Amino acid sequence: MLSVDFEKRLDRYTLKVSLQCDSQCVALFGASGAGKSMTLKCIAGLEKPDKGVIKLNGRTLFDSAHRINLSPQKRRVGYLFQDYALFPNMTVQGNIEAGLHAVPKKERSVKAKELIRRFHLDGLEKIRSDKLSGGEKQRVALARIIASAPEAILLDEPFSSLDTLLKLELIPSVKEIITRFSGDMLLVSHDIDEVRQLCADTYPITEGSVGDPEPTESYYQKLKERYRNLK
Repeated sequence: MLSVDFEKRLDRYTLKVSLQCDSQCVALFGASGAGKSMTLKCIAGLEKPDKGVIKLNGRTLFDSAHRINLSPQKRRVGYLFQDYALFPNMTVQGNIEAGLHAVPKKERSVKAKELIRRFHLDGLEKIRSDKLSGGEKQRVALARIIASAPEAILLDEPFSSLDTLLKLELIPSVKEIITRFSGDMLLVSHDIDEVRQLCADTYPITEGSVGDPEPTESYYQKLKERYRNLK
């Protein structure tokens, strides 16, 4: 279980986050600038909250009172960045092997090839990541995350840079990954259709304030009543 309860002072407001994920994909839904990406960065250890506690499967990742703040490398949290953050001069296989740093070197190639098949990247092994399409980059980034054996995965607007047709093509692939992953997943998005397809429960966030969770479909129906143009 991923348990998050922290505060962080930002320029326009104080980000106050309290949420939990328990072996499912949960959404943090809100407008741009609401604090979604900052929440993920605090969980991943890329930013430091001012106070609070973050725990994952009983391990304390951050505790301001006890001065605990694990490095990102020790948190076992996979982070899918909006731009995917691949190594541009490395091949597809090289990028995936970079996530296998805990695996003995002689086994990395075999493990990488297994992930290449699983993520439908056959034939692209020797292609540099800066030559890939947006959809291919996303699959490589997800394969690299799975390679690192994370206990939780954070998805930061995973379809924001993709056109509509490509997004429709890739959502089922991501849904399959969510189904097969046994850990916790937190997705941030401002697109309610993405959230409906991928997440069981949704936490709304508005200007740094996270509300109570609701079943995604129930939350969608409330939005539909409020904004009549929703389909």
